[in-house]
Amino acid sequence: MSLRSFTLADRIEANARLHSERMAYRDGALRVTHAQYASRVRSLAAGLSGAGVCPGDRIAVIAHNSALYLDLLGAAAWLGAIVVPVNWRLSADEVAHVVADTAPRIVVAAPDLRAQLQTADIGGMQTFSAGAEAPGWPTTDDLYVEVGTRFAPAAIDDEAGLLIVHTAAIGGRPRGAVLSHRGLLEGAARSARAWGLTCEDVHVGVLPLFHIAGIAMWLATQAGGGSTFVLPRFDPKAVLGAIDHEGGSLMGSFPPMLSGLLDAAAAQGSGLKALRVVSGIESPETLARFASTCPHARFWSAYGQTETSGSISMAPLAERPGSAGRPVDGHVVAIADDAGVLLPAGSAGEILVRGPMVFRGYWQRDADNALTFRDGWHHTGDMGRLDADGYLWYLGRSPAKELIKPGGENVYPAEVERALGEHPAIAGAVVFGVADPQWGEAVKAVCELKSGVSIQADELIEFVGQRIARYKKPKHVVFVDRLARSADGAVDRAAVKAAHAG
Repeated sequence: MSLRSFTLADRIEANARLHSERMAYRDGALRVTHAQYASRVRSLAAGLSGAGVCPGDRIAVIAHNSALYLDLLGAAAWLGAIVVPVNWRLSADEVAHVVADTAPRIVVAAPDLRAQLQTADIGGMQTFSAGAEAPGWPTTDDLYVEVGTRFAPAAIDDEAGLLIVHTAAIGGRPRGAVLSHRGLLEGAARSARAWGLTCEDVHVGVLPLFHIAGIAMWLATQAGGGSTFVLPRFDPKAVLGAIDHEGGSLMGSFPPMLSGLLDAAAAQGSGLKALRVVSGIESPETLARFASTCPHARFWSAYGQTETSGSISMAPLAERPGSAGRPVDGHVVAIADDAGVLLPAGSAGEILVRGPMVFRGYWQRDADNALTFRDGWHHTGDMGRLDADGYLWYLGRSPAKELIKPGGENVYPAEVERALGEHPAIAGAVVFGVADPQWGEAVKAVCELKSGVSIQADELIEFVGQRIARYKKPKHVVFVDRLARSADGAVDRAAVKAAHAG
């Protein structure tokens, strides 16, 4: 262990001392203080240790937001293990890829999500049902054991991995980004300071904990000594109740969450008086409505990605409307051209990042890491510019790393195109994002049919939805006899998008 390390286990223990009787989290009827949370973490860590979990081992979790999720994150930190949060909206084949990629020692699954593991090779892995009985699986309740005060955290460096979050499916399969204790806690501390979080704050934990946004907001709340009101999924009435009856002051939002909350508040005559910080992505119309309904609250714009352990730039929306805020303290954000040459203010190019929040690299992807971390920078694959005052303006993905974000989820065209290509009627496809009034963006596919065959759009959409997560399937499909091609015969993606962007 490094002399200067500080891990999530240390954060939890510090909160247990500083805010012992204050609430750490609430999950339904369960209310857990910071002192009790530390005790639960030690107990679960002891049980996992008894099951053979050692530093560096992976623990895969496919479950809805719950107290168990937070306990597992803390217990893994205690043991020096790495949590692999699995998006429960993925298809069974996609889940199988995540499991095969990380080879976890332990797999934890909610009873209603076990079917997502049906094609995964989990032989030799220990499996546990998340808190409820499931035929043939012991429950995670069995892993909580009595432990003495001498049960110390693992002697690990804070550069050790805490999470592997799969993202960036550039080649059609997602890659696991390894996030360290240091990077995650650095991000949490900066967000907590920017938002002025204290032990009085209540985080409405509605963003899924399989995404960096949900985890980062929980960690920021921990950094401030506050509490999290855990919600298994987004429900406008439940979120409204957490704000009005539990003092919810902080939440993350992606379309159409905030508009749904505002509808619920209007129906109940609520002014959302406790809410003071919302961060995420929303449409201009929803943001204007939020500003009118909640003049006491601030919506924060930000830029970040899984690979930066959360938001690497941020500011209140009103400070510089349209921007993604300024780089967080202690980090350098720059703009470069295709050759990696740094550009002056006002120039558009690729966003580069340097600082402690940058991830450790993609799990077992040495070639990808060499490309991503070249010239002493993390190359984000995102395009942007910095204005004269240092505000970052996001301009979209680079052509090599296109990304569509329906409702805040990441959809990479390559994985949708791969699924489309598996249909015998499809000769080729170009997938891209188009504006959508409900979800912010929607997936559109332009498909070249093989000679002499035909297929209905809804049939093809369902075909894709059976192979990858249903939120990734196209909402719009256009059939063409031939995709635009360049002189060398390669599909001209730019020409296809230009012709069908409407």
